[in-house]
Amino acid sequence: MAIDWLELQRTAARGFTDRLTRVTDWSAPTPDTEWDVAQLVEHMVDEQRWIPPLLSGMTVADAEATLAPIGDDLRAEWSRYAESAGTAWAATDPNAPVHLSYGVVPCRDYLRQQVADIAIHTWDLARGVGGDDRLDPDLVAATWADIEPQRDMLAASGLFADPVPVPDDAPLQDRLLALTGRDPRRGDTP
Repeated sequence: MAIDWLELQRTAARGFTDRLTRVTDWSAPTPDTEWDVAQLVEHMVDEQRWIPPLLSGMTVADAEATLAPIGDDLRAEWSRYAESAGTAWAATDPNAPVHLSYGVVPCRDYLRQQVADIAIHTWDLARGVGGDDRLDPDLVAATWADIEPQRDMLAASGLFADPVPVPDDAPLQDRLLALTGRDPRRGDTP
């Protein structure tokens, strides 16, 4: 069965939005030790605001020149940029070339990267706000199927912390999170 990445993007964005509504402490730590809740949300807003100009065919340099600063109301900024990103994904041919910082890739590859980013950071945000950290099982399965074969490349990229060892029979969500340097067994954030 083919994976509907566009639908998974919507699922991932809804999951992030749901956790975002639960933020009460913007300075709370997250499992992504580089960021507190506010920094994590700002990162996600930033990722979403790049999507429409990049999907329109702009280069990174051209897109950067069009980006407005992120406002102080991170919930409103997420809503605005996530909605415009969703519209751009739906309107763009999956085979269209997209200029990214490391090269040109088909839109579908960029979409898969963004879905994984939202999924992983939804878990980070859930942990940061003390909310439900269970991710949609279809989202987890698709993200795992996409990034697990890239295990060695991801480890060498520095995008994530070193993988955390978990048993081979651990739940798929735990294996996905562990692959991205998160310890799903920890009951607290660092």
